[in-house]
Amino acid sequence: MAKILAFAGSNSSTSINFKLVQHTISQIDGHDIQLLNLANFPFPMYSEDYERENGYSNSLIELKNDIKSAHALVVSVNEHNGNPSAYFKNLLDWLSRVERKFLEGKKILLMSTSPGKGGAKSSLGVISSSFPRFGGEIVSSFSLPSFNTNFNEEKGITDSELSDAYKDALNDFLSSI
Repeated sequence: MAKILAFAGSNSSTSINFKLVQHTISQIDGHDIQLLNLANFPFPMYSEDYERENGYSNSLIELKNDIKSAHALVVSVNEHNGNPSAYFKNLLDWLSRVERKFLEGKKILLMSTSPGKGGAKSSLGVISSSFPRFGGEIVSSFSLPSFNTNFNEEKGITDSELSDAYKDALNDFLSSI
């Protein structure tokens, strides 16, 4: 049994990426799963001056420790103007300052969704490039376009082709851990 840490890269209380993560962990059996809502983790904007004057917050150290103790991660990233949200980029900056290879040895299912037809694929691409720099291994990825059309909180992903692609990504991830 693997320990899986799951979260969305959003600090929104109404995050659709968090809903996708919640759905995903409901599909996983036989593993120890920890779900984090990053809306409960406020962090100041990173700067070297702030770091030098204030160091690292307890919540940042706790999050880094949660990541380090997990065998694998389920992450869904949001998108603002074609990029990961400022919140998530800021979080990655902070985590990499605490420990550069904070994702070392982690198998990752990386997902994204958005209300639009792009499914936050641009943000998914940016994070796909940056996670390996921190030691993470993205074993599968999935992008869900048009969240409000293709997702139902009770049924999950309603489009059959997208549902099949999602199941393939999830199964590839689970096979790797």
